[in-house]
Amino acid sequence: QVQLVESGGGLVQPGGSLRLSCAASENICSIYAMGWYRQAPGKQRELVASITSGGSGGSINYADSVKGRFTISRDNAKNTVNLQMNSLKPEDTALYYCYADAKGSWGPRKWYWGQGTQVTVDS
Repeated sequence: QVQLVESGGGLVQPGGSLRLSCAASENICSIYAMGWYRQAPGKQRELVASITSGGSGGSINYADSVKGRFTISRDNAKNTVNLQMNSLKPEDTALYYCYADAKGSWGPRKWYWGQGTQVTVDS
């Protein structure tokens, strides 16, 4: 079973920055993509950013609302994905979930989810 452990959430003032990190457990055969979703109270979960595996750093996708402010990166050797969030706004407040599209050592390819880390942007 692949496990994802997130860190880095917290409370920050508008305009501030936070860095989220997510580490996948070692019992992985392949990771096809990793990224972050978020869910604010009363709203649906939405994609924030994703990065696929592959040459030249993979393919990166951002939600329009975070383009130019957030940066996603991966360390393939460590099976980690990071989300650098700058110029944070109150509307970025949400529970942020890491995901991995991966195949574990003893199972089929599927999506795995972290437990979520809270990001609150408030003055």
